[in-house]
Amino acid sequence: MMIRGDLSNRLIHLTKGNTIDEASPNFFQIINQGKLIGGTGYIRGGYSCVCFSKAPISVLSQVLSIPSVHGMRYAPLGVMVQKQWLFEKGGRPVIYQADEQFELLPEELKYRHVRYEPHRGIDHTWEREWRIHTQELFLDAATATFVVPTREWEEQFKEEHANNQRAMALALGDNGWIGVEKFRWHFIVLEDLGVEFQW
Repeated sequence: MMIRGDLSNRLIHLTKGNTIDEASPNFFQIINQGKLIGGTGYIRGGYSCVCFSKAPISVLSQVLSIPSVHGMRYAPLGVMVQKQWLFEKGGRPVIYQADEQFELLPEELKYRHVRYEPHRGIDHTWEREWRIHTQELFLDAATATFVVPTREWEEQFKEEHANNQRAMALALGDNGWIGVEKFRWHFIVLEDLGVEFQW
């Protein structure tokens, strides 16, 4: 297989938010529930989809370090999945095309339409977007990786999980510790890639 720096076998769903504080409640919810909720924002036709980017993490991390410069509406918080895993569930790359071409698509493909009109300054092809048409997408701990900006964020989630499990065990009494769950998610930390964040 040919290895290229502009390709990736992973897809990344980023958490929306103008600030990391604005985005973090949604991110906590994703981790706690183990699923992504479909949305209709910026999707013509009102189709509920979960959206991902195929841009390599090394590229996205540079953009996310100073999102305001790039007009980003995402925080450096997200979840990464294997492309093959999402493909098997029905995920596909979007179709970049002029808006008037939307009606040319068959109904089962319309959720993949993304407006592309560079002569009008509308060009989101850098996102290399993928979509899956669904109300919710349950994550697989064996293949999903959560993306956080710093090591402190990773420790915060692990500590919160430990505290929740401890409180549950104490509430259940002597047999409570039997049901204690190991923290099932793993992380990639963007600052480990040499990224400095200016939030």
